[in-house]
Amino acid sequence: MVSARPAATPQGRRRRTLIENVHAWLFLLPAIIGLGVFEFFPAFFAFWISLFRWVIIQGPFVGLQNYADVLWGPRSEAFWKSLGTTFTYVLFTVPIEIAIALGIAVVLFRPLRARGFYRTAYFMPYITSTVAAAIVFAWIFNPTYGLMNWALEGVGLPAQRWLDEPSGVIELIAGGLGLGVPAWAAGPSLALIGVCIFTVWHFIGYQVVIFMAGLGSISPEYYEAARIDGATERQIFWKITMPLLSPTTFFVLIIATIGALRAFNQVFVMTRGGPLDTSRVVSLEIFRTFFQQGNFGIGSAMAFILVGIILLLTFFQFRLVGRRVHYE
Repeated sequence: MVSARPAATPQGRRRRTLIENVHAWLFLLPAIIGLGVFEFFPAFFAFWISLFRWVIIQGPFVGLQNYADVLWGPRSEAFWKSLGTTFTYVLFTVPIEIAIALGIAVVLFRPLRARGFYRTAYFMPYITSTVAAAIVFAWIFNPTYGLMNWALEGVGLPAQRWLDEPSGVIELIAGGLGLGVPAWAAGPSLALIGVCIFTVWHFIGYQVVIFMAGLGSISPEYYEAARIDGATERQIFWKITMPLLSPTTFFVLIIATIGALRAFNQVFVMTRGGPLDTSRVVSLEIFRTFFQQGNFGIGSAMAFILVGIILLLTFFQFRLVGRRVHYE
């Protein structure tokens, strides 16, 4: 005869739960230590630095004076100029990345010969080192022997200075047509446009993968029903694909915007913020203030102001754009 298994007592259940909790925390402990040492402690220490007049060595406590100096004090002109350049960089990269990535994803999602090869080819730039790829693009845009000027001259267009050109693109186009434009309408510098071209090339591979995952989550029954009802491919795209793909598009928008606001590697390698500071984004201004000028207090304040701007912009994106997202 098989004896019945005795029921677990409340004390035994509590002991088992305690043991399971201890095991869970032991598994999480390495990650918690890593985050604490390399993420949270540096962040708190950077905020601590931003409260002092810290130039090379720690100075007196000044509270929020460093933040005031950055926003409307003696450091405000350089900061606001770099912030304007950063937003220009965002506007000339994020929408173009999303549009191109979505178009490529739609094409690659269809049955094509060698589809796997094309998917890999479009993803390869993203897994390439940003610094190494930026060096190659700096050579491509070289005004003396770069491939870009060679291509322009091959189609009968004049060579450009590219990463050495501080003039705005609208100003250059108008000048080529014999027209003049006011300073406020000159547009972003050609150097910044060169960095934007690299950014779009480098990051669309990641976004293509995300969009293809989103397309794969849409049930084919919607398309079959629409085609039976006589809908055209354009109507299917705008009435079915885009609404059902809105969560994926919103995710890509958030990630791409945050990444563009934090851009550093490609700008530093290709232009170092020049020429004439026309491509100096906020991250480069922070780098120059912190490491080149040794003003740790002001540099840390700039970094936290940038974090606040990113959080605020993300909040508005969730409030304004998030309402148009269809999750079902």
